[in-house]
Amino acid sequence: MTSIHDVAKAAGVSISTVSYALSGNRPVSENTRSRIEAAVRELGYQPNAGARMLAGRRTHIFALTEPLRPDTHAPTHMAFVLATSVAARKRGYDILLLTDEQASAGMSRVTASDLVDAVLVLDVAPDDERVAIARSIRTPTIFIGIPDDSEGLHCVDLDFHGAGSLAVDRLVDAGHRSIALIGQASLAYQRSNFPRRLLNGFEARAEERGVDHSFSASGETVTDPRAVRRAVETALDDGASALVVHAADDVHEIALAVLAERGLAVGTDISVLSAGASFDTANLSAAVDTIPLIPQLSCDLAVDLAVRSLEESLTPSVHLIPPEYREVGSVAPPRLG
Repeated sequence: MTSIHDVAKAAGVSISTVSYALSGNRPVSENTRSRIEAAVRELGYQPNAGARMLAGRRTHIFALTEPLRPDTHAPTHMAFVLATSVAARKRGYDILLLTDEQASAGMSRVTASDLVDAVLVLDVAPDDERVAIARSIRTPTIFIGIPDDSEGLHCVDLDFHGAGSLAVDRLVDAGHRSIALIGQASLAYQRSNFPRRLLNGFEARAEERGVDHSFSASGETVTDPRAVRRAVETALDDGASALVVHAADDVHEIALAVLAERGLAVGTDISVLSAGASFDTANLSAAVDTIPLIPQLSCDLAVDLAVRSLEESLTPSVHLIPPEYREVGSVAPPRLG
């Protein structure tokens, strides 16, 4: 790699002169500065992060704080990490991934040292401890998710409440009067905000539309296949003619297996809808209508807000991405009798 010594040699000046020219800490003649800048361009020299920080320049690094816990569903979380990294790279930024289970520790560490230009926050909890840090630092911070207290914060997320409402509307409009929601493990409704928002949207709209509805978690701390089977079987026994699934792909497959065992054809005997899925539902054993969670949409917008916040003063706000419905034929009018 090209060093500052190489630049100094090519420009015919001392190392300290190169440092002064790049940092702006001391005046350097225009002729000397031009030679140094030409050498920098020709050699492709990149000052290290420490030098840029001393010069008050950007590091072109974003921190991505994503606490990894024993119950973390890695495929979903990594989809967001990848989408954020790709979006940042397109804008000329690298990602420093902070995976401390105590999420506030890493965030405090990198912002105190001015190591990053902005912070992106994933896996947002209802009472997220990183909210207080975001309000106390100068480093721009964007939440990909919405805490209960979002006052003064920049937040980006799918409109999960709207997704729950949309699922109910589609099923009720098709004629269903009894709908069951199979959700995530119970712990997710304590640790994360988005499952509760979808559940709240589902229940509120079902009440508004005057239809019978139920909710079952897919386990306690993680997916429990027995709990999923029990939830689906109970829903069917209680007369549900439609299922909404808001969980990982394994929960979908267990639910579909129960339906197959009972001889129920999806889209004919029973309607099934996947809400807030971040995986490719095309790989499921049966095609299902989907209200997808698309990591790229949230992450692209979050990175864009982070970059813009370095250039201008943005008014803090919550950006909700409208849910979209992808139809493949798994929702149909309920069969009589």
